[in-house]
Amino acid sequence: MTNHSSDPTDRAVPYPDLDAIPADLRDAVTARGSINVYRMVTHSPGLAPAFLGLADAVLRANSLPADLRELAIVRVGHTYHAAYEIHHHERIGRACGLTDAALDAARTGDSSALQPTEQNIIRWTGLLLDTHRLDDPERSEVVHALGMDGLADLVLTVGFYQLVCNFLNTFDVTTDGETPPRLRPATAPAAD
Repeated sequence: MTNHSSDPTDRAVPYPDLDAIPADLRDAVTARGSINVYRMVTHSPGLAPAFLGLADAVLRANSLPADLRELAIVRVGHTYHAAYEIHHHERIGRACGLTDAALDAARTGDSSALQPTEQNIIRWTGLLLDTHRLDDPERSEVVHALGMDGLADLVLTVGFYQLVCNFLNTFDVTTDGETPPRLRPATAPAAD
């Protein structure tokens, strides 16, 4: 049963009480703003710090250009029907320069109206989602277009956001009560 109530005490899986978690984890979560996925992930206090660190790295230390990173992330969100992910990363994607056509392609998988590099990101992301790998010639295509680090970062980004979407959907994370951080134009980070 899905419960979309805005009352945090009226949820199938409640958000953890941040006052009841270890101070260092509470500080790590609150430093990232009032983002519900970060709150919910504290149900796993042992894994939450690593999750937060990888989320930061994927958004801030990724070799993929921000718009292409966000295009892949939004495609993952749509494939997983993860409304929370779509909400946040369409917003981030727009701040990074994604067009309505690119966001529509992420939603539908039809990238025919996009530039070749964006078409390839949609195609490569789709292959990772459908077949769980890139074989030659796709690996060679990615390396030629984005470098070996781009190949690694694309696979890690898609894989991380598959994990995130599974978590969001399982825990029914919503945007209720959030105050997302302000985005600066042409920058990346804010939320998962």
